[in-house]
Amino acid sequence: MSIREKNKASPHVVLGVTGSIAAYKAADLVRLMKKKGWDVSVVMTACAAEFVTPLTFQTLSRNAVGTGLFAEKDGWHPEHISYADRADVMLIAPCTANVMAKMAHGLADDLLTCTVLATRAPVIVAPAMNDNMWAHPATRANVALLKSRGVSLIDVGAGDLACGREGDGRMAGLDEILQRVESLLRETKK
Repeated sequence: MSIREKNKASPHVVLGVTGSIAAYKAADLVRLMKKKGWDVSVVMTACAAEFVTPLTFQTLSRNAVGTGLFAEKDGWHPEHISYADRADVMLIAPCTANVMAKMAHGLADDLLTCTVLATRAPVIVAPAMNDNMWAHPATRANVALLKSRGVSLIDVGAGDLACGREGDGRMAGLDEILQRVESLLRETKK
């Protein structure tokens, strides 16, 4: 029996954080999920750790933070499988164009993308990027491919972008993201 199949008192959300300036918002997201009584594990890309430290997420989630495929671990169980199995929902927020492209094409070269490939839990993606990157035909094709495979994609917002421009590409609001996670958690209980 996998960890995910065991009866749990509270839902477990695995939060993937990628290398976007919006990574700082993920810290608030963890805080809000914990306030709802959810167990949260964070898996970060190396680029995400350039924006927010793993210690921030460890403190807020009260769980160890996954940062690499080859980090030392306490048990024998491969870390990406452990995260994949414990997830009731896997949320990637913010999700860069790079990570969406890896997901769309089945690339697994870091802890986060290996975990995404290994999980059977529903996956939600909250993209965040420059407006030109969001509008690029490759990104649009990757979004369509991910949706066709059952990935729940939360639309980007419009407004001021970190690059100094205005347009589509902002990560959706935290309330919208939380509502989507809550909705999927309800569906998985049925």
